[in-house]
Amino acid sequence: MRMSAQSLARVDAVFPDGQISVSLSEQYFRHFGTQPSKSEQRSWDRSLPVLAQDLLDAGLGKVEVLIEHRLPLTSRRVDAILTGVGHDGTDRFVVVELKQWSEAELFEEDPELVLVPGLGSKPRLHPMVQAAGYRDYLVDFTMGLDPAVVGAVAYLHNAAHGDVFDLFDLPGDARTRLFTRSRRAEFLDYLRSTFADEPGAEAADRLENARIGPSKQLLAHAADELRNRDQFVLLDEQRTAFDLVLHLVKKSWNADSKEVVVVSGGPGSGKSVIAIALLARLAEEQFSVLHATGSKSFTETMRKHVARGSTRLKSMFKYFNSFMKSDRNVLDVLICDEAHRIRETSANRFTKKDDRNGRLQIDELVSAARVPVFLLDEHQVVRPGEIGSVADIETYAKLKGFKVHHIDLVDQYRCGGSLLYERWVLRLLGLEGDGPVAWEGDDRFEVATAGSPWDLETRLAARLDEGYSARMAAGYCWKWSDPNEDDTLVPDVVIDDWSRPWNVKSERSVGDAPSSSLWATREGGFGQVGCVYTAQGFEYDYSGVIIGPDLLYRDGRLVTDRSASKDPALKRQTTDEEADRLIRNTYKVLLTRGLRGTLIYSTDPETQRFLTSLMQVPILPD
Repeated sequence: MRMSAQSLARVDAVFPDGQISVSLSEQYFRHFGTQPSKSEQRSWDRSLPVLAQDLLDAGLGKVEVLIEHRLPLTSRRVDAILTGVGHDGTDRFVVVELKQWSEAELFEEDPELVLVPGLGSKPRLHPMVQAAGYRDYLVDFTMGLDPAVVGAVAYLHNAAHGDVFDLFDLPGDARTRLFTRSRRAEFLDYLRSTFADEPGAEAADRLENARIGPSKQLLAHAADELRNRDQFVLLDEQRTAFDLVLHLVKKSWNADSKEVVVVSGGPGSGKSVIAIALLARLAEEQFSVLHATGSKSFTETMRKHVARGSTRLKSMFKYFNSFMKSDRNVLDVLICDEAHRIRETSANRFTKKDDRNGRLQIDELVSAARVPVFLLDEHQVVRPGEIGSVADIETYAKLKGFKVHHIDLVDQYRCGGSLLYERWVLRLLGLEGDGPVAWEGDDRFEVATAGSPWDLETRLAARLDEGYSARMAAGYCWKWSDPNEDDTLVPDVVIDDWSRPWNVKSERSVGDAPSSSLWATREGGFGQVGCVYTAQGFEYDYSGVIIGPDLLYRDGRLVTDRSASKDPALKRQTTDEEADRLIRNTYKVLLTRGLRGTLIYSTDPETQRFLTSLMQVPILPD
């Protein structure tokens, strides 16, 4: 949404009670496909007229205001971006973070966190840090945008200086400033020094139409950050995949061509190690590259661990649906990790009507890069609509005339490096081979059945006490409730006299329980039962798996019962054949999370007896 400061002030004058949101809501719906929230509308009514009047009083009514501007390749939006012409005749831009706060203070003397009376006890990001972050992201992903012409402002237009004075402890600079109501005159001077009294529409056009992708500054930063992180050693097929991608990206520039790489492998075969090693090397060599997945938990964990401490590096990790509107070959390489999570289309219920064009998600991903790289495990497809298989990707690429290179990672690095265990799981679940066989043991990996959920939890807790990591997970056979009003989790997973809650649903921790995306990696996750959507993509030393009534041993083999599943992903239109495959794949994921051992319990007595009969030697001690 955009208009000049003059037009914005005119709209405000039309609505006598300051209801500027009446006009903007219609534009918002056309632009984003959804209705703005009540809080967004209130913010517009209270903040935008102030900003428009300040621009008019500064003599800058022709400056263009981009309202709720969406940052490239993300759903994050900026309150406003001012676009215009500098006194030297070049484009100028100012990112504006508008706050209605009338008072605020630093949180425990931390210069980057603040407490705001009336908004609870949770600390919030300092508005200058927030504005500077938006500015840096805009520069990092707008090709050709000079950082020197983009400023950032936090404007607390309701606050007197004395009520927020310690927020000024965080020093500003020429590109990042903090202003209040008491310092409005300084804000007007800042605006006059930044912009000439010239129309800003053409500058806005250039910003909105600029090519999107990681800038050279961001790539240099990412290379420097990753160079100082964990060193990744690649072996055999892993190294082959790495070297092949480097070869193809250089070849693609010389030949102006596109070639597709597919890397398939089971859990722990090193797919994500290849992905991060590629990200580091390609960034170092200044090729435009991004990492993407279809999993919120996996992406957030990558951001928190691989990119720990670096906001800019976190921006290199995207989602598959970030590329709906990307230009063709905007990237040199797009690394699609967990590519079995690719869906038929990126559109969802929040996608506006104009963007629901039926375009395949695989088409968006392949189109976005000269060398799209897909890393996947076909046995980890656990939701209807996920179509990330080697055959699907090869068929699409060949239909477009693109050459495909497929590398299969045969080695096993999870499950103690035990290929024997992975094959045992595949045969147990009927995904490969001629049916279940006894577990004959492997010195590198421990497998046993637990006698009850109490037994499973106690034995895993003992491993925690020994300094190992451990988690419990289960098939999706119990309802999943929202937290109680007292901020506690509901013990939904009930088996006889044992009950525990599912992991937290949202990205907000509940009590000592971590957020959904951090259940597998953050302290406090052991007290809940994980589901496939939070366990997928992660690993821990010892894994406890509860097999629910959706997978049963009957007549010499394991069969599925979709009626026992509570998974909302299994909809009425999901065929029985598809449901059978998804349930089996779910347990394949859960049974292959452990690095050192797996402990199994089934809620069905006949299935439990069968599983126990397969254990030749009970290796995990009581």
